[in-house]
Amino acid sequence: MAEITKLLKAWSEGEQAALDRLTPLVYEELRKVARRRMRTERLGHTLQTTALVNEVYLRLVDASDVRWQDRAHFFAVSASMMRRILLDGARARATAKRGGGEIRVTLSDDLVPFRKHDELIALDDALMSLAKIDPRKSRVVELRYFGGLTVEETAEVLKLSPQSVMRDWRLAKAWLSRELTEGDAVDS
Repeated sequence: MAEITKLLKAWSEGEQAALDRLTPLVYEELRKVARRRMRTERLGHTLQTTALVNEVYLRLVDASDVRWQDRAHFFAVSASMMRRILLDGARARATAKRGGGEIRVTLSDDLVPFRKHDELIALDDALMSLAKIDPRKSRVVELRYFGGLTVEETAEVLKLSPQSVMRDWRLAKAWLSRELTEGDAVDS
């Protein structure tokens, strides 16, 4: 972990060789995060785990203005990028294929798969509303649900205790459930 942080800081300072040494150290961990995230996607999703990791990697390489703080910061940014990539794809597919019907979103620790693109979009919209009133709770959901991070990993990224993460997780799930239910999306 200390080696990853050291290489991230060197890369931030413009040392390209650090990126070459960093890549094999983080690639498998990025694949694990992507695998956890892809488990929440609908069956038959066109994007595979490796393609998701590669897309994140390409975006990370282009993010030359990021000043990496440590390993946890790197994986938090990576999780956020995964969320954006998947949401962009869901929005494009939902636009291309407008279906009616009820939107049903379940936010649980089990990372239940989305059955429709609109479910992912509805959750993202509600999460953006939550971010306006409580950015930390929104970030906890992003890291846990979209990033697939554990309570302990989320606590490390946010520099909180695991108990605070669990409290924020429970409160955010309740808020999101209410928000989605009021918008004719069904519960958590």
